[in-house]
Amino acid sequence: MTEANHLRGLAGRSPLPRLEFQMLWQRVLGVSRVWLVAHDTDPLDSEHVARFHDLEARRLAGEPMAYILGEREFFGRMFLVSPAVLIPRPDTELLVEIALRHLPSDRAPKVVDLGTGSGAIAISLALERPDADVYATDLSDEALLVAQANAGALAARVEFLRGNWYDALLGHKDFDVIVSNPPYIAVNDHHLKQGDVRFEPAAALTDGGDGLADLADIVRGASARLRPGGALFMEHGWDQAAAVRGLLASAGFSRIASHQDLAGIERVTGGFYN
Repeated sequence: MTEANHLRGLAGRSPLPRLEFQMLWQRVLGVSRVWLVAHDTDPLDSEHVARFHDLEARRLAGEPMAYILGEREFFGRMFLVSPAVLIPRPDTELLVEIALRHLPSDRAPKVVDLGTGSGAIAISLALERPDADVYATDLSDEALLVAQANAGALAARVEFLRGNWYDALLGHKDFDVIVSNPPYIAVNDHHLKQGDVRFEPAAALTDGGDGLADLADIVRGASARLRPGGALFMEHGWDQAAAVRGLLASAGFSRIASHQDLAGIERVTGGFYN
């Protein structure tokens, strides 16, 4: 047996980190990590080896693992992803946690996720609060297809609407909570040319300007859609918390606060409208 036709031999030759090597082989063979460890000297056929090398080349070119595998975990559940949507990130789980804390417990709440992408936020809210009326909007037809597929796979009750921010919500108002993870990276930010974001949809990352335009639009339109006492919570960049607090204050919001992610960065800011 040559080292080219079993996992142990290939692992020794692959430049990939061990975990990524195993994840790709799990996908190629459709098996668990435990199976891989127990069968690392089993012969591999040439078709599987060729398929692995295709995936390996994509990863070595920088393509995110989430796009290669077609899925990413978020809030304890697996979500389908494609290059049409942002890859769900652990930091965004904070937005879900905050929204859940502020949904009324004595009645069925009404909540909307603006710019839903993969649907991870809206679907997580719907599954954590099955009694809630959850809406999710996006301007991208491709993104909505991914989100709808996720809702179907996870049996989540979400109504999806196409349109730009509040334009999608004609006839809908009196929301208890509005949440959004909008494009907030400034167009000249060097991070847009680094790492996974190079492969993610630009329209979901940047507003084409200073990164505050979409956040400002969402703040301006919120009061007309919120129930009295309702809340708006938005994810934003590491250095934008003060600016977002200012936007909320100028729009008449109260009890404005920014919330830190696991790294201690102010990642989500929100307030209440009376």
